[in-house]
Amino acid sequence: MNNKVCVVTGANSGLGFETAKALAEQGSRVVLLSRSADKGQEALEAIFKATKNDQLDLFTVDLTSQASIRETGQAILNKYSIIDTLVNNAGTWISKHALTEDGVDTLFAVNHLAYVLMSHLLYPALRQSPDGRIVCVASDSHFQFKINYDDLNLTKNYHGLRAYAQSKGANVMFVSELHKRKTEENISTYAIQPGLVKTDIGVKRTNWLHALAWKIRRSGGVSPAEGALCQIFCASAPEAQGQSGLYWDKCKPKPSAKYTYIEADRIRLWEQCLEMCRIEDFFQR
Repeated sequence: MNNKVCVVTGANSGLGFETAKALAEQGSRVVLLSRSADKGQEALEAIFKATKNDQLDLFTVDLTSQASIRETGQAILNKYSIIDTLVNNAGTWISKHALTEDGVDTLFAVNHLAYVLMSHLLYPALRQSPDGRIVCVASDSHFQFKINYDDLNLTKNYHGLRAYAQSKGANVMFVSELHKRKTEENISTYAIQPGLVKTDIGVKRTNWLHALAWKIRRSGGVSPAEGALCQIFCASAPEAQGQSGLYWDKCKPKPSAKYTYIEADRIRLWEQCLEMCRIEDFFQR
């Protein structure tokens, strides 16, 4: 991984921080994306202190805003003509339904559409790498609920658990469909399951009852460093090269939910998401 350029979203804490640190330890030039400039700078300094890797960069981005994602994506492209790895890691869990400035359910916007849009924006630089990788952090929660294609915003039946599961199922289907549609053999796509991890995802934007439930549930989880092992493996391990379009758990591919294999539904979701992101050509031919 020496001198390879790796972009990690949500790199200021949790799984993203551990992923960025591990890639820096391997000698990568790591581009950290954080919503907060201050928290991002703290993470950058902590990673430098731990790894002594001075090839670290920081960009701020609001993943609820497609305008912000586009602005940040272009800024990254202006600085890096070649990107070897993109880790779409940032995620959220929200109790109350709310729409973004783009008219999208906030949870779906952050957990999925940000993955789609950032992958699209950085694809020109990823295709320049001899081993380009797009890693999307999904979850086994996608087994719990299917996707509501008629109402992706879940305006009529919103619940945080349902919304989160839907977004993670969309991650899995995006990775599969992207693998099918891409023409570049040098780019690989991965959806990964980190397992139950002791992070603050369930306490930041949740009501008191959901926050309490998450605190109890996460007590049985693994540390962020352990939870990040699978995404680090898919982002960097030579053994993972070329094993594209699959769903991974504990550094091995495994079957995803049955509905994620329905080709017509994958196509429908792909087209819906591109429309929601105002993307005319994902591959920017």
